[in-house]
Amino acid sequence: MALAGLLVAGCRGLPGHGGAAAGPPATVTITTGNLTFTSPVRVTRRDGAVVTRSAAGALVDRRPDLGIEVRVTGGRLVRVTAVSGTGRAVPGTLAAGRTDWHANWALAPAQAYHVTATAVSRHGRTSVTLGSFRTLTPRRTFSAATSLGAGQVYGVGMPIMVTFSHAITRRAEVERALQVRSSKPVTGAWYWMSDSQVWFRPRTYWPAQTRVRFEAHLKGIQGAPGVYGNANLTQHFRIGSSLVAVASAATHYMKVWWHGHLKGDWPISTGQPGDDTPDGHYLSFSMGNPVDMNSATYGVMPGDPGYYNVLVYDSVKFTYSGDYVHSAPWSVAEQGLANVSHGCVNVAPGNAAWYYGHSVLGDPITIVGSPLRGTWGDGWTIWFRSWHKLLAGSATHEMVVAGPRGSRFTAAQPVHRGALPLPLSG
Repeated sequence: MALAGLLVAGCRGLPGHGGAAAGPPATVTITTGNLTFTSPVRVTRRDGAVVTRSAAGALVDRRPDLGIEVRVTGGRLVRVTAVSGTGRAVPGTLAAGRTDWHANWALAPAQAYHVTATAVSRHGRTSVTLGSFRTLTPRRTFSAATSLGAGQVYGVGMPIMVTFSHAITRRAEVERALQVRSSKPVTGAWYWMSDSQVWFRPRTYWPAQTRVRFEAHLKGIQGAPGVYGNANLTQHFRIGSSLVAVASAATHYMKVWWHGHLKGDWPISTGQPGDDTPDGHYLSFSMGNPVDMNSATYGVMPGDPGYYNVLVYDSVKFTYSGDYVHSAPWSVAEQGLANVSHGCVNVAPGNAAWYYGHSVLGDPITIVGSPLRGTWGDGWTIWFRSWHKLLAGSATHEMVVAGPRGSRFTAAQPVHRGALPLPLSG
């Protein structure tokens, strides 16, 4: 592919008197990064045809993150195509008035592109503008990854978690490159957990049985000055059945909803004084059957008061510090009456087996009635944040409205208190 000056060629327009077309052709401007090409510079009539040549300019686009924009004055755009050197089409959107077209996403670095814009003037004259250029080859790049498994099933509280290989300072640009497609309508927001990690969470829980596809269009995005995305990221997963648990350290009972219906109000025992189970809106993030629970992992060694080392069955973990919902046949007599555990939620074996058998990662587990407040970051605590604070943690401060055709950013709307779930902190 030869990268020469941009060539603007014209098609036959409407002939006027003497074989010449009436009126001037439309003016088309192609803008890509630091490059701007405008036509026509010169017009020659040839039996009604229009031949125009753009001004030659630098052919290296040094800001691929800005994408491509095509504008027309004195007419309307009929068609715009942008194709990479490998033949891949650049998706774009033609505005309602047909005077503006822009690429949906950034351009890939170190890639050649060809743009063809066809316009019609107010007098019916057709002209075609052609442009060729190459994007820069960045010295520094970043990539992204997600822990979501392809095709996996998750609970209704599951966030989309994206981790970057480099600290992101241009957060809004990166956020706008993230797309969520959901088979059922969902409203949510992105929240920056750190300068290298952003999570998406719905305003309320995902609808059960929702199919979700996440796309990160990061190629060419400038995540920090001079640091560009080197690859896109795509993942798809499914939200399963709704399983929601609320355990009260004060009443010693745990309510469990399955498919939105109350499955049970089970007697439980939570953390004894000094080992209190912390309040908070948690999510399950690990499961084991059995799990080797050893107090030595947090400093209580053999011979110390309170030491234990036991295999525990039907264990669903919800804090990094080691709290689980699990089977506890040894405390059945105290369940429903007193808190005697080391911080976990003790459940009778039969109930624990049912809960474990229906659990997936991302199921909501809420602890209430404890004298100990939960700690942000001790587990998947994104539901600790109220809707207001979730939006405040977004770089755009806008909510994301997702559906089968993709997602869009829009101004945030207030939420009436009482909408479920209500975070206990934040």
